[in-house]
Amino acid sequence: MTFINFNGEIVPADTKLLSIANRGFRYGDGLFESMRLMKGQLKFADLHADRLQRGMKALKIDGYSQMDAWFLKELAEELALRNKAKHARLRLTVFRDAEGLYTPTQNRMGYCLELTPVEEPRYFLNSKGLIMDIFTDLPKPSNYLSNIKTCNSLTYVMAGIFKAQNKLDEVFLLNQNGFLCEAGSSNVFVWYQNHLYTPALSEGCVEGIMRQVIIKIALENNIGVTEAQINPDILYEADEVFLTNATRGVQCVMGYGVKRYFNKVSKMLVDELNKL
Repeated sequence: MTFINFNGEIVPADTKLLSIANRGFRYGDGLFESMRLMKGQLKFADLHADRLQRGMKALKIDGYSQMDAWFLKELAEELALRNKAKHARLRLTVFRDAEGLYTPTQNRMGYCLELTPVEEPRYFLNSKGLIMDIFTDLPKPSNYLSNIKTCNSLTYVMAGIFKAQNKLDEVFLLNQNGFLCEAGSSNVFVWYQNHLYTPALSEGCVEGIMRQVIIKIALENNIGVTEAQINPDILYEADEVFLTNATRGVQCVMGYGVKRYFNKVSKMLVDELNKL
């Protein structure tokens, strides 16, 4: 049996907990963190707490000061113990626990932490590179909510359906101006003329935790990184493309259309990531 933590209470994962009035269900009124547990410890807790607190502030959800790194570690490690899991993927959903229509009656926080056990005690680069294409049907808007992992995820759902229908491994998303934004569930990095490029936060991508970590690792290893506005045409010229997120680490892309990529830089970055 799998357990979850719902508002501080550990209960079986199949427990019926949400009423039809729940604002996360009704309006997507909330945000979430995808995290990774390795050897019983939460990875990058400080970065997750910082992003979560800033996101809750932006959404005007009360109680953000409670969601510090210590609290996240406690929640994660307690739930892992209960589920007898040493390595796991975690999803913490924070929602506005209130009544009301579009206008909430209050801004109290509610939360739920879920856990999925995994076998891997470290990050592994995918052995088979991803085959990708661009999802153009629904460009992502650029505003102050774009960098937050909100519960309103319809753009990613439609991208996922497109991916499945076209038998792709993953898709690139563009922003409202037609520039490269991110992938379906990851940030994007492009290795071009011995320099690393990634879409700037102003381009509307999620402010990924692994994105921050990889930028830091690259700079420490004398690899130049530029956060920029990126024309998707660069994908035809690039030597290497890879994706990053907190649960999988780094994933290399093998192909986009007829273009094929190397994976030398991504291999090096994964090695450095596992040293942390």
